[in-house]
Amino acid sequence: MEQFSFIACMPDKPGALHRAAEIITRYEGNINRIQYDRRIDRNTVFFEVTAASQAYQKILEELERIGYLQTSLQPVAFLKFNVYLPNCPGALFDILDHTTYSGANITFLDFDDRGQHPERLVVSLNIENADLIDALLNQLKSKYRLEIVEYDTTGEKLDDTVFYLRLAQRLRYYLGNAEDAFLMKFLHDINHIAQELSNLRKDPVEVFENILKVGDTLSRTSGEGFYADVQRVRVKDGIELFCFQLPCGGNIYLFDTPDERVMIDTGYGIYQPDVVNMLQHYGLGDLSLLKRIYITHADADHCGAAGYFSAPSYLNHETLKITRETSRAYGSSNQGCILEEVYTKMINLFSRFTPPSNVILFPEIPVQAEEVEKMGAFPLIARFRIGSLEFEALQGLGGHMHGEIFYMCPEEGLVFPQDAVINFRSLSPERTEYNALADYLMTSVNVDSNLAKEERNALMSLILELDNKLLKNGNKCLICCGHGSVSVLEGGKLVEHSISERFLARKNL
Repeated sequence: MEQFSFIACMPDKPGALHRAAEIITRYEGNINRIQYDRRIDRNTVFFEVTAASQAYQKILEELERIGYLQTSLQPVAFLKFNVYLPNCPGALFDILDHTTYSGANITFLDFDDRGQHPERLVVSLNIENADLIDALLNQLKSKYRLEIVEYDTTGEKLDDTVFYLRLAQRLRYYLGNAEDAFLMKFLHDINHIAQELSNLRKDPVEVFENILKVGDTLSRTSGEGFYADVQRVRVKDGIELFCFQLPCGGNIYLFDTPDERVMIDTGYGIYQPDVVNMLQHYGLGDLSLLKRIYITHADADHCGAAGYFSAPSYLNHETLKITRETSRAYGSSNQGCILEEVYTKMINLFSRFTPPSNVILFPEIPVQAEEVEKMGAFPLIARFRIGSLEFEALQGLGGHMHGEIFYMCPEEGLVFPQDAVINFRSLSPERTEYNALADYLMTSVNVDSNLAKEERNALMSLILELDNKLLKNGNKCLICCGHGSVSVLEGGKLVEHSISERFLARKNL
């Protein structure tokens, strides 16, 4: 027995759903999931069934024979026109005869012989076979006066009688030339998100709109729309740290030393060409000098461009596993959450996730606890140098994501807590709005919220301890957050360390 999924397109009439269920039952299929919401799309039903492979093929054949199986997502054209009818019996019938022959679905009709335009019939159509549009219009033009009001093949003008076809056409813009089979599977996945969130009393249409906002924002802020807020910190003689706040998602940190350049996290894959152009602008464009990349965790906005760089990426075994898995919640108490799984697939597709391929793994933590050296609550798994700076790699507790690593240079007071500690007040309104989409679609960006609080408190304790040591020399700990500005602690609150400058791609193309 295997699990399969398919999309049914059924007539909006009593007994249609029962007829489909009867076919599935006849071939001993078990329905694991079904989702139908007439408020969204009155003809589309999502099924997941368990069945023997041969029986499943019989189910599909039966459903296709009666016209219930959705086998493609061909673009649908929208056509709106005015046609002027003679005042005689059968005129409207003749028009409808032509539209039916063309395979059009009428979405709007307006005619009143006592109204302001007594001869005008307003017609709106959805037509799956766009090749038939010219034939239809030519037939009508030969008999009637005709005015084309709107004609659209992008899906923008389609109404919600074909909601999922309309959604599919909008998704194609972010996914490129995706084949129908792939797109239908993706529709299945995001429909599952909508089903889960509907059970949490969220509007399913709003869910779909927020999914599209993710794709739109990433697309709109790449290329000519790319920008970044940049901080430059002189760490010590000959070593400069750059913090690049990308439009969406995580920060990129880059150390420029006399002998090499080292990066911490890479941002989304979709931004990689823009990041390279930005590095060129700051005199950092020679990628042969980029010798190492240190990854903090497996989220697409932190390691999603690593595979584009030839430099080796340092990460641990668990992070590598998550980049190969289908869910960012892998290894956590929330591992089975469908919201986490589908969000991971979605964001990886939209952001062109290209995880590390040239990998160097940190040592695994010994089984015997007494053998593990710790910094506060965190096991120390490795030490390394960037220029003359000595760093420590600390294993996180797994609150934000399983396998996360924090980096720390105690001597100079540099801490990279990434998404476990963020200066939210330093985020721009646009970044705040984008980050809220992930919270909405997964209900939380942390795979274990209680553990995330514990983790943040433990990191803040480490930062305070380090601050107290540095204050003796008049220095403070620099907190290099995963999002937002490089910050310092002032009165228990995170405050921006220095002013950022804005890099705009369109001014540097």
